[in-house]
Amino acid sequence: MRKTLGLVVMLAGVTAAGAADAPKPEYRENERAFWSLQPRSQPALPEFETAADQAWAGRPIDAFVLRKLTASGLRPAPEADRATLIRRLYFDLWGLAPSPADVADFVNDASPDAYEKLVDRLLASPHYGERWAQHWLDVVRFGETEGFEYDRHLAGMWRYRDYVIESLNEDKPYDQFVREQIAGDEIGPENHETLIAAGLHRLGAVRRNAGNQEVASSRNEVLTERTDIIGSAFLGLTVGCARCHDHMFDPIRQKDYYRLQAFMAATEENNIVLASEQEQEAWKALVKEKEGEIRELRKKLDDLTGEEKGRLHQKIRNLEVSLPDPLPTIATIKNDYEHQTPIHILERGDYGKKKDQVGPRVLGVLLPDGTPELDAYRKNLRTALGEWLTDPDHPLTARVLVNRIWLYHFGQGIVNTPNDFGFNGDRPSHPELLDYLANEFVAGGWRIKPIHRMILLSQAYRQSSDSPLAPVATEKDPENRLLWHFERRRLEAEEIRDAMIAVSGKLNPAMGGQSIMVPVDDQLVDLLYKPAQWKLPEDQSEHYRRSVYLIAKRNLRLPFMEVFDQPALLTSCARRQSSTHAPQALELLNGPFANDLAEAFAERLRKEVGDDPVQLVERAYLLAAGRLPAAGELKPAVEFLKTQPLREFALAMFNLNDFLYVN
Repeated sequence: MRKTLGLVVMLAGVTAAGAADAPKPEYRENERAFWSLQPRSQPALPEFETAADQAWAGRPIDAFVLRKLTASGLRPAPEADRATLIRRLYFDLWGLAPSPADVADFVNDASPDAYEKLVDRLLASPHYGERWAQHWLDVVRFGETEGFEYDRHLAGMWRYRDYVIESLNEDKPYDQFVREQIAGDEIGPENHETLIAAGLHRLGAVRRNAGNQEVASSRNEVLTERTDIIGSAFLGLTVGCARCHDHMFDPIRQKDYYRLQAFMAATEENNIVLASEQEQEAWKALVKEKEGEIRELRKKLDDLTGEEKGRLHQKIRNLEVSLPDPLPTIATIKNDYEHQTPIHILERGDYGKKKDQVGPRVLGVLLPDGTPELDAYRKNLRTALGEWLTDPDHPLTARVLVNRIWLYHFGQGIVNTPNDFGFNGDRPSHPELLDYLANEFVAGGWRIKPIHRMILLSQAYRQSSDSPLAPVATEKDPENRLLWHFERRRLEAEEIRDAMIAVSGKLNPAMGGQSIMVPVDDQLVDLLYKPAQWKLPEDQSEHYRRSVYLIAKRNLRLPFMEVFDQPALLTSCARRQSSTHAPQALELLNGPFANDLAEAFAERLRKEVGDDPVQLVERAYLLAAGRLPAAGELKPAVEFLKTQPLREFALAMFNLNDFLYVN
C-alpha cells in the first residue's frame, strides 16, 4: 500500500512524513490487521511427493486446491467427459448451448490441445461479452428507469450496457474499466465512450416527487446511491452500513462514509443529446403538439361515461404511444463546482441533522493516522478516487474482481460473500490462491481473459460433478468449499430464456442497440404510471433477441425472468440465488412464452428430420440436452409421439433437468 498512500497524501498537498508528524489514533492495530485490509501475500506454490499428485497439480490453481483436499483427506473427482465439458464451457462463457455439430467436433477431436483451442475460441467470441456483461450489470444494479412511482425512463442508458459488453470483448484492462466508470467525464469530457462509462453514477434509483419536492432529501438519496455502489462493486465492503453510525463490525467510521461521499459532491446529471439543434427543435415541436392534444382530450373525460369514455381513453392511449421516441442521448454526469453539495456528517443519516462538514478522503483504515482530507473544491476528485482504487498495491480491488470471476465459474467464490470482504463476510476458503490470482491479474496488466483461461484450463474446473467419494466427502465438506467435485448448477433466467429461443430456432443474433420491450400481460402494463411507455418493436423478430438486450425496467419485471430468480434492480446483486418452486414448472408448462417456442421447436424438428419418431426424439435430445436419449428415454418418448402432438413433446424437453441444469 506504500504507493497508494503516497498518492493520496500527495494529492492533499503534504508528504507522508508530514502527515505522520501528529498522528491521531483513528484506528486500533487489530482493526488494521483484518485479512482483507492487509497487503497481498506472495505465496509459494505447494509441492507434492507422489507422481499422481504432481501430475494433477501441474497448474498453480490445482496445486493450491489439491493441498487443501489432501490436508482434509479428500481427493478430486475424475475429469468430466467431453460432451459435459463443452456444454459447461458454452453456458459458462456464452450463456448458450453448443450445437450438436459443435459437440461432435469436440468429442472427436483427438488433438492434445483440443480443450485449449475450445476455450480460446469461446473467449474470442462476441457472445462472451453478452454473457459476462450480465454479471457486471447485476453488481452495479443496472436499470434503465429510475424506479419509485414514476419510474421515468433514462434515454440512452442502454449505451452503458453496450459499453460493458464491448469492454469485456476487447479485454479492456480492468483498471481502465474502473477509472472510466468512476471518472469518465473527467478523463474524457468530449469522449463518448468515457462519458457513457460514467453513466455508472446514474444507475441508482431516483425519487422524482411532484408538487412540494424535498430537494435536500432527494439529493441526499442520490449521493447515497453513488457512494454505496463504490463500496459494493469495487471495494467489496459494506460501506453503506456506516451512513448512520460507525460500522458495527468493520473498521469504517461514519466520518469515512461521508468523506467518501465527498468525492461525489459536485456530480450532477448530464443528458447529452446527440442531435443537431434543428433536430431537437423539430422533436420538441412534435412533442408539444401531441401533448397539447392529449391535454385537451383529458379535459373532456369528466363529461363522458360508458363506451364514449372508454373510446376517448383509447384515443389518448394511442396518442401517448405515438409520442416520438427520445432523441439519441448519453446519460452521464458532470461536475458543477459552483453548486456542489457541502458534505456533512448526518446524525443517524438524517439529512436534516447536519453535523461537522467534511472533505474528500478514502477509507482511513487504509491510511496513516492523521492523513488530511483533500480540498473539497479541488478539480477532478473522482479521477483521484479511481487512481486510488486501481493502484496495483490496493489490497481489495484485484482480490474482489478475481473472486467474482471465480464465483461465476464455480458457483461459489473463494470468498463466498463477493460484496462483503469485511468481518461479517465469509473467510476465504483458499486465501493463498486468492492472492496468487490477484497478483497474476495485476501483473498481467489487469486483463480479465487470461484469468478466465487460467481457471478454465485447471483440473479443478474440469472435474466431474459426480465423485466416487461423494458419501465421505459430503460429510467432511458438505458445501464443497474444498472443490472435491464440480458443482452442478441450474441455469440462470437469461440462460433458460436464451436456450429456449435458440433451441426453437428463433434466436435473433443482432447485437447492441436500443433495449427491447416484449409482449407482457396487459394487466401488468396497466399498473405502470405511464402504460404508453411500454412500446413493442414493429419487427417481431426483435422479441427473440438475447435477454441481455431486454429493457431493464424497475417497475415491470418479466414474469418469466422473475420466477427464475432474476434479481430486482434496486440493489447490487453479488450472486444469483437459485430457488425451486411450483410457479417455475407452471411457467414452463403453461406459460405463453414456453408454448409459443415449443411450437417453433416442433416445426424445426420436422424440417430437420421429417416425421420419423425415433429421429425426432434423438434430434430433440441432441438440441436440448447435448446428448442422445438413453435407452430408457427413447422408447417412452416414441410411444408418447404416437398419441400426442410433437409440440407437447417439445414442451416437455424444455422441462428436462438436462435442459435446465449444467453438470
